[in-house]
Amino acid sequence: MDMSIILAAGEGTRMKSNIPKVLHKICGKPMLEYIVDNSKEAGIDKNYIVIGHGGERVRDAFSHKDVVFKNQPIGPEYPYGTGFAVMQAIEHIEDDSNVVILCGDTPLITSKTIKELIESHIKNENFATVLTAYLKDPTGYGRIVRDEEGNLEKIVEHKDANEKEKNIKEINSGIYCFKGRELKYALNKIDDDNAQGELYITDVISILKQEGYRVGAYLIEDATEIYGVNSRVQLAFCEKIMRERINRYHMENGVTIIDPYNTYIEAEVKIGRDTIIYPGAILKGKTTIGNDCIIGENTRIEDSSIGNGVEIFSSTIEESTVSDNCYIGPYAHLRPNSRLGQNIKIGNFVEVKNSSIGDNSKAAHLAYIGDADVGKNVNVGCGVVFVNYDGRTKHRTIVEDNAFIGSNSNLIAPVKVKKWGYVAAGSTITHEVEESSLAIARAKQVNKIGWVEKKNF
Repeated sequence: MDMSIILAAGEGTRMKSNIPKVLHKICGKPMLEYIVDNSKEAGIDKNYIVIGHGGERVRDAFSHKDVVFKNQPIGPEYPYGTGFAVMQAIEHIEDDSNVVILCGDTPLITSKTIKELIESHIKNENFATVLTAYLKDPTGYGRIVRDEEGNLEKIVEHKDANEKEKNIKEINSGIYCFKGRELKYALNKIDDDNAQGELYITDVISILKQEGYRVGAYLIEDATEIYGVNSRVQLAFCEKIMRERINRYHMENGVTIIDPYNTYIEAEVKIGRDTIIYPGAILKGKTTIGNDCIIGENTRIEDSSIGNGVEIFSSTIEESTVSDNCYIGPYAHLRPNSRLGQNIKIGNFVEVKNSSIGDNSKAAHLAYIGDADVGKNVNVGCGVVFVNYDGRTKHRTIVEDNAFIGSNSNLIAPVKVKKWGYVAAGSTITHEVEESSLAIARAKQVNKIGWVEKKNF
């Protein structure tokens, strides 16, 4: 049986933030969520998260996840340290389990690596296995000290290392796999006799090693996986690596990204084959995009569903649904709860909000469609405004199939334009337009001859 203990109790003072460090987002997800998700993907069903500073906010943010939280006491009387954090979950450690210790601020660790760590631990019959990596600049990391035969001898924290040990390039990632029984045994023997006065999980390695238990190390090739986040600069670095991973994943699955280094796609976005994404696109949240789409330059789509064959240029779409073969933009804005049918054109500077629009309809330019139900084959002319707000309440407008709304018209909600109803350009409609009728609601033009001369302009 496998379990994980995820250490997420740190204050993160170098982040200089009121937000708990592990809740800072990378490509749209709190960094802690990557560790939880990848632990589960690696086959670990029981995941325990040790929280401390800002713990209630972390609990709230992960209330939808199948995890167990353990509170680390806070106060000057407590020793702190990684060993102390692991102790908070000691009651849940079963003797015959493999216990993986993960860090809540290392979002780049993959499920593949976690799984391989466990497999190496089991294959080599280790009682403890340390995940290690080589770094050109190992400053701040614990060093892996090996004996003459290359076996793991001990781990020395950077602050406790001598000059020779500081020159070692192989570092401790802070990620481990232990046998449950031996982990509990050694945790009860560690002390805080070190430079920081803390309880180190690395001392568990030393104790097991000294008492003859088999201890090993699993070296990973991609050192970026163990990169930790302790500052905004490091957060930006991890964001860059994660964005590259996400973009590469989509390209390897049939998506063309013209400029991957100038395209932002969050972790939960799904994109179909043969879709082309141009520079400056921002795809966020739980957005799904179908096959054969074109997502043009500087387009932002968030928490929306886009069908197949859709073309979107320099536009913003939020919490909306767009069906197949629509054309949107440039400079259009679909606000939340907009629902477009098939073969619809939403053109330049058109805004749609909380409205449904039926198949084959179009609003080519400079229109506002708010709180409306628009049918099929409807034409909304330039400058049309669906006037939905009376100062207190929003009202709906209904435009039925095959209606024609002439340019620069106002539809004062609540109002209905029935099937094949026509609204003459420049009209302000306050009453129902009957089926197959033409509504004209504008003052008769009057030309006053000689008016300018009389005013002596």
